[in-house]
Amino acid sequence: MATHRIGCSERSPALVIQPNPLAPDRLTVEPQDLASAVWPAGAHRGPDGALRIGGADVRGLAERFGTPLYVVDETVLRDRARAARTAIERAAAAAGVRAHVYYAGKAFLTADVVRWMVDAGLRIDVCTGGELALALAAGAPAGSLGFHGNDKSPAEIEAAVTAGVGALVIDSAPEVALVAAAAARAGRVQRVRLRVNSGVHASTHEYLATAREDQKFGVARSDVPAVVAAIRAEPSLELLGLHSHIGSQIVGTAGFAEAARRLLALQRELLRDGVVPELNLGGGWGIAYTSDQRPADVEAVATDLVAAVVAAAAEHGVPVPDLAVEPGRWIAGPAGVTVYTVGTIKDVEVQAGDGSAVRRYVSVDGGMSDNIRTALYGADYTVRLASRDSDAPLELVRVVGKHCESGDVVVRDDVLPADVRAGDLVAVPATGAYHHGLASNYNLVTRPAVVAVAGGAARTLVRRETIEDLLARDAGLVAAGSRA
Repeated sequence: MATHRIGCSERSPALVIQPNPLAPDRLTVEPQDLASAVWPAGAHRGPDGALRIGGADVRGLAERFGTPLYVVDETVLRDRARAARTAIERAAAAAGVRAHVYYAGKAFLTADVVRWMVDAGLRIDVCTGGELALALAAGAPAGSLGFHGNDKSPAEIEAAVTAGVGALVIDSAPEVALVAAAAARAGRVQRVRLRVNSGVHASTHEYLATAREDQKFGVARSDVPAVVAAIRAEPSLELLGLHSHIGSQIVGTAGFAEAARRLLALQRELLRDGVVPELNLGGGWGIAYTSDQRPADVEAVATDLVAAVVAAAAEHGVPVPDLAVEPGRWIAGPAGVTVYTVGTIKDVEVQAGDGSAVRRYVSVDGGMSDNIRTALYGADYTVRLASRDSDAPLELVRVVGKHCESGDVVVRDDVLPADVRAGDLVAVPATGAYHHGLASNYNLVTRPAVVAVAGGAARTLVRRETIEDLLARDAGLVAAGSRA
């Protein structure tokens, strides 16, 4: 039985993967490059081949902060926030309306990130009491915050209204009375948006599509007039407009255009009984995780999105509303890189058709506790040797974690030099969004530190958890210690 292996030199960029039934069609062997669409702007290799992010050598970062390590290029994240705001505001102004840009805090939220977003002139979208508390504690003006979620507790609603959040997204009919009562107790008029399940089937993973009929978010289009009437009947509430979010990691704008068309049809009906000044189309702008992915440029996304709203408004004979958008992944995702230390390496022979093939498993000191997206969504990622240069041939690899799960995969398919060995550092880009927020303590693994790099300097955004942190939360151990 023949065994197929990748055997192309990384110094030969014209070569492609030799036939291997385990290699996906998208995967071609390139030099161990840092594709600009995937890696943070400015990421590069030094003369010795070691990766540098924000001017900082990853070897020094690993030595100082340990691995796994979330590394965030502060300049890139700030620049992308400004770029998103500029693009959508410019496109809206050309259409004669205003635009409000919210950063979707669920993507990646720390106190410093809150301050960076405020500095960039963005508002911030939160969806839990914890995110609200962090945003306020970090100094975000309450009036610049949006608060949404499908099951906001009475305590969360009370906290948001009392703090004076600028907009609260009502996700269901029963929330109308809850928010109105909280606002009346606070002696204020709370501005609200109504989240609508538009029924648009976004082209993305099933779990990332958030406007299909059979899911938990928003109210059905048929229920919108009644819920809006209930909002308007409450003197402590003010309707800002409708809210839509069709999904996440969406490349292209066709879905947004269809959502705008459907919501503006509703808006035409609602305008008979009052004003509807805004339309919030949510976020979900996609990014590249591998070099073959080609998401649209932010200027094109903004231009197409506004053009779609203008066209829909003309179709339905309504004024073009002010716009709001909520990008998160697009801002934070490309700014982040996760650095791991290689451990065990195994070559596993796998039956494939009439022959067999070798899959090289490269284990690292993290896994699904710091990147659940591969296991949860089947997401694809890129990996590169980060601590040194190599002239060895490239081999197909699967990067896996240390957890007691066969599905604990970080990178399903990519290539690394054949001489990758224990102790090497490898880096996975495009991990700035959702990785820190979705991190867990599965198998009682401590969560990584998050560090920001800029101008060659690094500082801690979130410290690494310790074993002591984990044990301190176990009441049985705490009680036993108090009896000792």
